[in-house]
Amino acid sequence: QVQLVESGGGSVQAGGSLKLACAASGDIEFAACMAWFRQESGKEREGVAAIGNDDSTTYPDSLKGRFIISKDNAKNTLYLQMNTLKVEDTGTYYCAAGYVRVSGVCSYVSPLNYKTWGQGTQVTVSS
Repeated sequence: QVQLVESGGGSVQAGGSLKLACAASGDIEFAACMAWFRQESGKEREGVAAIGNDDSTTYPDSLKGRFIISKDNAKNTLYLQMNTLKVEDTGTYYCAAGYVRVSGVCSYVSPLNYKTWGQGTQVTVSS
């Protein structure tokens, strides 16, 4: 089974940027969709971006323009570029791989669409 390992988290001041990476132990092209989710302590996990094996991307409107998801198939690595970070972006960020699309689209909405998860990387944004 493919394993996912996130890296790149850390502490940053509001307005700064971070780029997260998620290295897969196998070929990421096997996954129909890959995504990033985040979770704050005591809150539900929420999706921040998804990308398909055709490189199509989806984002929640609230993050569109600030977060950019991408992948490098040759390196089996998924990325999340986060710009103009806000305090409310603080949380543990997880990458995930899924094998189905929802109505033909890679959805960031439900973690239930994703079956393989990394262990998470912490992002802390301070004011």
